Amino acid sequence: MKNKLLRLLLFLFVIGTHAQADRVSVIRSQEGTKLVVNGKDFMMNGMNWDYIPIGTNTVNAEFWKKPDDIIKAGLDTEMSLLKNMGVNVIRQYTGVPAKWIRYIYENYGIYTMLNHSFGRYGLTLKGVWTPVTIYDDPVTQEFLMSEVEQLVNDYKNTPGLLLYLLGNENNYGLFWQGAETEDFPDDEGRIEFIGESRGRPMYKLMNEAAKKMKALDASHPVAICNGDVLFIDIVAEECKDVDIYGTNTYRGASFGDMFQVVKDKLDMPVMFTEFGADAFNAIENKEDQYSQAYYMVENWKEIYENAAGLGKVGNSIGGFTFQFSDGWWKFGFDDRENADVHDNNASWSKGGYARYLDLIQEISTTGLCDLICNSHNLI
Repeated sequence: MKNKLLRLLLFLFVIGTHAQADRVSVIRSQEGTKLVVNGKDFMMNGMNWDYIPIGTNTVNAEFWKKPDDIIKAGLDTEMSLLKNMGVNVIRQYTGVPAKWIRYIYENYGIYTMLNHSFGRYGLTLKGVWTPVTIYDDPVTQEFLMSEVEQLVNDYKNTPGLLLYLLGNENNYGLFWQGAETEDFPDDEGRIEFIGESRGRPMYKLMNEAAKKMKALDASHPVAICNGDVLFIDIVAEECKDVDIYGTNTYRGASFGDMFQVVKDKLDMPVMFTEFGADAFNAIENKEDQYSQAYYMVENWKEIYENAAGLGKVGNSIGGFTFQFSDGWWKFGFDDRENADVHDNNASWSKGGYARYLDLIQEISTTGLCDLICNSHNLI
């Protein structure tokens, strides 16, 4: 009798454990494409999130290695703020223990999109640091495929897991290294050569990874993270088994033709893995939260307007604002300098907002008095 009772309790425990894992699907209809979680439509009101205290960077912060009480205190502070903002999913990189994904979900109702960088910032292969990932190298391929397999096996039954994401604008990483953003090369011939010689093997391997991951876990979609639409024609040819097109896109107040291009080229849902604007105006050397809010609101409007059933393209499933933390550590990261300094260096060539630069141009051409009289046309 005791053995039967134990078997019954074990059976109920197993059923309960598996019932807690969410089933997430990409659903297509005449109205468009949408994300469905446990049978309910889900629009991602997302945030790029990490926990890197002032004076540390991604290498030495080691938040997840802290004692549980410190981790819990950090999460309780941050997630309560995110919940109050209406955030329902955060983007996290691999390394977060599954129990904390579950904790965030069960205590704050916030899902996690789990991001594997897929060689974006280099790899350690057979004990040797390799700063540039060569995606058609057999050793690299074996390493990355084994990593994504382990990733799925470790997380697939975790409550609060929404989907998997491969890469972080890895197409840009084919041109430069590191975490710092640089101006993009303008040599069309070089861009095309890099796309074919280095990009195509990368996208092909991403697709192989997506197939393997979906074979191991049929309950969570697999997305890639591309920089804007660079090499989208190669993506269309090589990534037919990827479920979602994720894109880091910074085009200003409007995403322009992004939704239509993704629909025409890929027929995938589009997810904005990064978008938004800085809160610091390097030209005036001060915060400019008004300009930041202007861009953010305009971007979110387009994300919602292009969701399924709302009359436009119908392939938007949400986005992730960039970002919740300040990112002081990024400038000079390769030299591990100034992590405790609020660096105001602008790594983009213009260093300011388009609407601000347009304002300066209008002042110089029309005069300040005329500009003030017609200020309602600026926004």
